Amino acid sequence: METKVKVTSFLTHILRVVLFTLFFVLNRQLVEANDINLVSLGAKSDGFTDSSIAFMSAWNIACESLNPSTILVPQGRYLVNKALVFNGRNCKNKAISFVISGTLVAPADFEVLGNAGTWFSFDDVNGVSISGGVFDGQGAGLWACKRSGKTCPPGATVTYDLINTMFVQTIRFSNSMNIVVNGLTSLNSQLYHIDFDGCKEVKVEGVKVSTLGASPNTDGIHVQQSTGVTIMNSKIGTGDDCVSIGAGTSNLWIENIDCGPGHGISIGSLGKEVNEPGVVNVTVKSCTFVGTENGVRIKSWGRPSNGFVRNVLFQHLTMVNAQNPIIINQNYCPKEKGCPGQVSGVRISDVTYQDIHGTSGTPIAVKFDCSSEYHCTNIKVEDVVLTYRNKPAGSSCINTVESTLDSIEPNSCALLGIETSCLTSSNSNLVKA
Repeated sequence: METKVKVTSFLTHILRVVLFTLFFVLNRQLVEANDINLVSLGAKSDGFTDSSIAFMSAWNIACESLNPSTILVPQGRYLVNKALVFNGRNCKNKAISFVISGTLVAPADFEVLGNAGTWFSFDDVNGVSISGGVFDGQGAGLWACKRSGKTCPPGATVTYDLINTMFVQTIRFSNSMNIVVNGLTSLNSQLYHIDFDGCKEVKVEGVKVSTLGASPNTDGIHVQQSTGVTIMNSKIGTGDDCVSIGAGTSNLWIENIDCGPGHGISIGSLGKEVNEPGVVNVTVKSCTFVGTENGVRIKSWGRPSNGFVRNVLFQHLTMVNAQNPIIINQNYCPKEKGCPGQVSGVRISDVTYQDIHGTSGTPIAVKFDCSSEYHCTNIKVEDVVLTYRNKPAGSSCINTVESTLDSIEPNSCALLGIETSCLTSSNSNLVKA
């Protein structure tokens, strides 16, 4: 009897040791930093096997870790056939890195993602970074569908902005903070490539966006309702704005961007709704625009709004055959269909254009078409030299007041203290009204 008790006691002790060891090992795996290889979770680099489940499994493992985790995507082509949402609301980890050496491929059939609503979406995350990798949205089929005039799905991904219009993109961060995107390449997005909506403290660097100039609505990087965003040292060629800046954006820094093809760097469109947050403290510097539809643009709809744009600096820019190098358009209406035909309520003030050189693709290189009721104020143009066919380009200025002009060719647009509009004459130069 005594021997049996001793054996039972010994086995109980062994069981406790085993359970403790398992608990320690499992807990240590969760607490320590993790390198999570996507292939080890079932992903295949053959370009045909769906890797969606492996991505979500990797995210769930990383979120349970208390220390930094890295999700590794080795070289190869990985099909991602589903809309993925990486939700950080209940994530314990505040430092998850995606290190991507391979190419992530959307399904060739645009119908698969076209109605799903998203491809890669990061919601309520903190401390996420994406390094390297190629995201191939395979959007050519959807572009062709839209050009044909047929009924097509909206594209991937879909979200709704402040003005309740639908827009789409490949990668979306919403309500997130401390985000880093570095060395990523986005190809052939169905529509928008990268979007930051409601984010704080974002750094984008070394990004390449490549889409045909004929691809509709394929904005490179879109920012709205966000603050503290920096976009640097990137090359963006697309069918719409290289960078588009939406309502509610503040403290945005854009530097050393090669833009083209595309529609330039745009603030707006703004003023689609009556109640709309403003855009403030934006810097765009040391950028080059090659063959773009616009250079730097501010655009708003012609309708009532309490929106505004102020404290904007465009500096050290080079234009190479840009169609509209410098433009403010407060009667924005794409394709001239369904135009509101009212007065824009968006107030534009304290905008500086400094050290902008190069060539215009049209005779009018500088065009300010401001609100007839809320004139553009304190527009400063300094050291701007733009030519058209080896001659000084023209300029057009409507409804700008309290603005200054210093060393500018074209040389007749901004006249200090003029309370009436500057109007364009027949030779594309300006005369006082």
